[in-house]
Amino acid sequence: MKITDLLKPEGVNLGVKLADQNAAIDLMVSLHDKVGNLANKDEFKKAIEEREKKGSTAVGMGIAVPHAKSSAVKQAGLVAITVPDGVDYKSLDKKDSNLLFMIAAPDGAADTHLEVLSKLMTMLMDQSFCSKLLAAGTPDEFLSLIDKQESERDEKNKAKSEGKAPAPSKDVFKILAVTACPTGIAHTYMAAEALDKTAKDQNYSIKVETDGSGGAKNVLTSSEIAEADVIIIAADKNVEMSRFDGKKVLKASTADAIHHASDLISKAVSGNVPVYHHSGAATATTDRFDDNESLGRKFYKHLMNGVSHMLPFVIGGGIMVALAFLIDTLAGYGATGGGNFGSMTPLSSFFKYVGGLAMGLMVPVLAGYIAESIADRPGLAVGFAGGLLAANGNAAISGFVWGADEAALSSLSGFQGFIAKFAFQGTGATVSGFLGGIAAGFLAGAVVLWLKKITSGFPKSLEGIKPTLIYPLCGVFIIGVAMCFVLNPIIGVINTGLSAMLSALSAANMLALLGLILGAMMAIDMGGPINKAAYVFGTGMLGTAATLMEAGAQATDPNVQACYIAMASIMVGGMVPPVGIAIACKIFPNRFTEAERASWLSNIVMGSSFITEGAIPFAAADPLHVIPCTLVGSGVAGLLSALFKCTLMAPHGGIFVFATVGHPLLYIVAWLVGSIITAVMLGMLKKPVEK
Repeated sequence: MKITDLLKPEGVNLGVKLADQNAAIDLMVSLHDKVGNLANKDEFKKAIEEREKKGSTAVGMGIAVPHAKSSAVKQAGLVAITVPDGVDYKSLDKKDSNLLFMIAAPDGAADTHLEVLSKLMTMLMDQSFCSKLLAAGTPDEFLSLIDKQESERDEKNKAKSEGKAPAPSKDVFKILAVTACPTGIAHTYMAAEALDKTAKDQNYSIKVETDGSGGAKNVLTSSEIAEADVIIIAADKNVEMSRFDGKKVLKASTADAIHHASDLISKAVSGNVPVYHHSGAATATTDRFDDNESLGRKFYKHLMNGVSHMLPFVIGGGIMVALAFLIDTLAGYGATGGGNFGSMTPLSSFFKYVGGLAMGLMVPVLAGYIAESIADRPGLAVGFAGGLLAANGNAAISGFVWGADEAALSSLSGFQGFIAKFAFQGTGATVSGFLGGIAAGFLAGAVVLWLKKITSGFPKSLEGIKPTLIYPLCGVFIIGVAMCFVLNPIIGVINTGLSAMLSALSAANMLALLGLILGAMMAIDMGGPINKAAYVFGTGMLGTAATLMEAGAQATDPNVQACYIAMASIMVGGMVPPVGIAIACKIFPNRFTEAERASWLSNIVMGSSFITEGAIPFAAADPLHVIPCTLVGSGVAGLLSALFKCTLMAPHGGIFVFATVGHPLLYIVAWLVGSIITAVMLGMLKKPVEK
């Protein structure tokens, strides 16, 4: 594929006059739309503007290369304009841009497209070539110049590859480099070309690894790293750093490499370069190149690191549990399994046990990898510990020897009494769920960073025990105190209050309002304390119904029916979030990442099985938009279920226990209405994902 396969004459506009950067973007987006590269012009423009917020794509020397990857792009393409009088494109060198190319790449763009575009970026480093392009009188002449330059470059590269280059002598100064930018389309390759050309002009040996959109290319080997005299890291995003431990490393931005390659090479060979010491384990980890990022962007990156690692546990474990319900239904236990539904046979018990354990890991994994993103590998153990405490809550007093004896418990005083009262569960659930896991992850990361700071002055002889002893011991202790003495007890108080409120509504026979609240509670934290408070209340209502019937009441008795109506509102509320999100993934695909869209089917399965946790990765990634949407949808579903007087006599199972549902068709209507409301709200409130 050639550059002109992506750049058409209709996409070239020469000699234009533009007022500002916005006018330039509007013109080039319109050219892309005219050529037929775009599926959604407005969404692509937003993607371009989001990229510019990270840093101007004007690379200096009169050149600007705005670019974006987006689901709004139908096919990879390129457009170009020349602006003889120049336009202020917020270039780092403060000069106007007069040669502008805009790259449009679809999600999952083939490596072939990216390689072609990277070739153009390196060609633009030739100032004489750029001058010829600016002087072109017609689009055909413009394209002809590009074709000629590309052919000459390809021939030179072919001649180099076929010729046998002499092996560098042992005394040649060896430079390695890594270039990387957030999008991996333009700056990555221009920085690489600048470093490569400058080093070779000065007779230094150099190899440059490019971490572009198509993945890392020209990857540095361990033997090359071992033999290198210096490594230059010209990057605007995270790169793997542990492999450079003990080597001289010079850090810079891609802009530094593009504009000041000669200065970087000179500094690199001067010998005045610090030796890099990696602070974590000697595995694939990263240093952070995010000093100029906003606080919100940093928060999002750390959060998404946890969410991406958590997703497989939710999907794998959730579907295993759903299969357990299916097996019991096929075995005839759909209406009789009760609280043991899902484990009535050996096979279903196996699926539920394994799936339950996998799902139980999702909050610890979420917290652990948030902490790892913040504080590198030492944060992992501390984050996992905080996540486990969030997922399991404080241990029950009765589980300990000293807590089994009421007399011994009441005799505790002082510090021991304080621990017994606040670090262990007396009354009220203390599971803080995924919201507590997020808090634990960020807290754990901050704790480890603090530990690194206060131990930075320790003797070098103690460096080895920091990540293996000091960080995990002190970190786990601090996060344990924070969770057991602060966050989890607060959750216990909240749960006690929620239970009292729900009981009061039930006693007042306010069933419609109760259904609304119970449905909404199921969607706030999806398996967390509020969700569990509603569910525990529902199972308690089923127990109350059983007690009433044992005392002689009939199933049609209003008090018994009220118990079953409450349980029906709870289950339908819990079934809405995953299904509503799955529908939104299909109707509004540009609001979700590729990984999120791929999970739509598993969310249908989990939602149908009353596994609300399928929505957790989405809520964790964007809580301010997702949770209100699921809350409203689930609340409406719970309200409709109660108004329709739908009843449920089983505590779990989703569609597999619909045989026990009263007014099942109306129940399905309530479920679908709530799910559609959630989907539509997500499409309205969520912004297109950032590429």
